[in-house]
Order: sequence, then structure tokens, then C-alpha cells
Amino acid sequence: MGKLYIVPTPIGNLEDITLRAIKVLKEVDLILAEDTRKSKTLLKHLEIDKQIFSHHKFNEHKTTDGIINKLKSNENIALISDAGTPAISDPGYYLVRACAAENVDIECLPGATAFVPAIVNSAIPCDKFCFEGFLPQKKGRQKRLTQLADEERTMVFYESPHRLLKTLNQFKEFFGENRDVCVCRELTKIHEENIRGSVEKVINYYTDKTIKGEIVIVVAGKE
Repeated sequence: MGKLYIVPTPIGNLEDITLRAIKVLKEVDLILAEDTRKSKTLLKHLEIDKQIFSHHKFNEHKTTDGIINKLKSNENIALISDAGTPAISDPGYYLVRACAAENVDIECLPGATAFVPAIVNSAIPCDKFCFEGFLPQKKGRQKRLTQLADEERTMVFYESPHRLLKTLNQFKEFFGENRDVCVCRELTKIHEENIRGSVEKVINYYTDKTIKGEIVIVVAGKE
């Protein structure tokens, strides 16, 4: 029986790929990618010429059985996402669960993921934290924020540029304007920035600015 490898890829700086990740990508029989166009760019940079198939949240329910059949036929397969570690706010969990149910070997390589450098950079306590990923866009959003208002651990969120100010203003409403936050943007890239301070201060910083790039928000827990 083959093995499913979960392979983290760089979140920005291509030098963050590990030697082990490159070795696995070169040796597997095929690669599953969230967006084959983006992944082909990375593979070309790494000088890896390998079969690559599309596997994402819109087709994973249809493709998983076929993938498991390939694994049972002694093929080794690597799963990558657009950036970071698959299954962390990216496709991957459904396939991993299905493989576990079928007793297919799974091996997750350590490597790049956005929330780890963000929480360390934030200067907010990181001995205990909860990872929230993306908040619900509509239904359930206010309910979740109400639940998190009393969370004492540091909280980590992912957010898109066009929703950043909306989210910060909701943090102000539910957590208070003096709650410490850090907005980490474009991590590992040329224009990386980590803006620290109270919710009110960070809102003022981003008001009237053009906001681009991938964003992680770290929020202090309730004292």
C-alpha cells in the first residue's frame, strides 16, 4: 500500500521549503494541488517534473475515492495547498480522514504555516492560544464573536484584506477598544508588516489605507 504525504509549502518566501519536502515531492508518484497553476510555478522553481492533479474543496468529495484506490495500488501521493500546511484552513482534512478510515498510511511533514510566525511576532502571550481560522462570513459570525468575548487564551484569526477593517471594528465592539491585537500581513514576503497595539490604534492605522496581501490577526485573551 502507498502512503499519503501532507507537504507544507512556502507561504511567501520560496526559500522556506524544507529539504525533506523537496525530496518527497521528487519521489512521489503524483501530487495533489489546491490550484495546479500556482503549484506548477513552485514545482518549476524546484525543478520538479511530476504528475499533478487538482484536489480542492469543490471536488474533494468526488475525487477522494479514486485517490484512495491509487494509494491502495501502491502509489505514493503528496498533497499540497496553495501555501502553508494542507488542512489548516485549506483542503486536506476530508482526504486525511478518509485515508485513516481505510488504514492508509499518512505522514505529515513539518513546515510552513502562517499562524506560527504571526503569534510569535505579535508579542502577545503564546504559551496558550486557540486557532479560529476564518470567522463565519455571515451566519453565525456574531454568535461566535459573543462566545469568544470571554476567551482568556490568545486567539488567532485568518482574514482577507477587504474584510480586515470590518473584522477589527467587530473586535472593538465585542472585545473592547483597548484589547491588544497584532495584524500580521504578507508574512515572509518583502512587504511583511506586523502592526501591534490596541484594537482602536490598529483600526486608525489601517483606516484610509489600501490593504493587500494575506493577513493573520492575533488577539489577546480576556484578562
